[in-house]
Amino acid sequence: MARIFITGSADGLGQMAAKWLVTEGHQVVLHARNKKRGEEALKKVPGAENVLIADLSDIEETKQLAEKANATGRFDAIIHNAGVYQVAYDLIFAVNTLAPYILTCLIQKPKRLVYLSSGMHLGGNTGLETIKTGRVSYSDSKLHNVILSMAVARKWPDVYANAVDPGWVPTKMGGPGAPDNLQKGFETQAWLAVSNDNEAKVSGRYFYHKKQKQPLAGAGDIPVQEKFLELCEQITGIHFPADEQKGK
Repeated sequence: MARIFITGSADGLGQMAAKWLVTEGHQVVLHARNKKRGEEALKKVPGAENVLIADLSDIEETKQLAEKANATGRFDAIIHNAGVYQVAYDLIFAVNTLAPYILTCLIQKPKRLVYLSSGMHLGGNTGLETIKTGRVSYSDSKLHNVILSMAVARKWPDVYANAVDPGWVPTKMGGPGAPDNLQKGFETQAWLAVSNDNEAKVSGRYFYHKKQKQPLAGAGDIPVQEKFLELCEQITGIHFPADEQKGK
């Protein structure tokens, strides 16, 4: 049995993954952006251990979420599932990019980290100029998730860190006409969080429906990763911890 924390699990793919993991006998801690959504999430995922509340568009609330998570005990896996689409640039950047960075840095290091990206990351800017201009698009933010996952995989060799493209699925975000398979949309993140399959026990990879795919080439470049971490540190004031600082 594993203990898993899933951000953005009040609805959509995060909630579906949470339900499946609970059904499989795992301990799951949910996350919602406000108390009302948190109460609804607990009703929709019977058997969940708890729900933690924080608005990921607020850097201070995100930092406090890390403290709350650490106070509950150590996790075996964390799924960075929360995301927003078709909203203002600053919200996209805060929720999709900065929140996973902050939580990765501040929550006690788990054995596995899963970052929800998108096939749209292929349209992202590897030069990272949009972070400086404040015009981070959804595609940019999903590229940032891949870059972060690969940086984590490189810096923390004792962790399995991977990114997932869930596909264009019919959730609230994807819309009712989305053509991809909904079950396949959530099962890869859950599989990477708990599976003992050799195919899941890898790091620094990008998955689509349990199969490895090639991400945008620049995401694997160490200078790009280091620049990304440096920019996130400048904005949040949080340094990405070296392996020995987080403990084994």
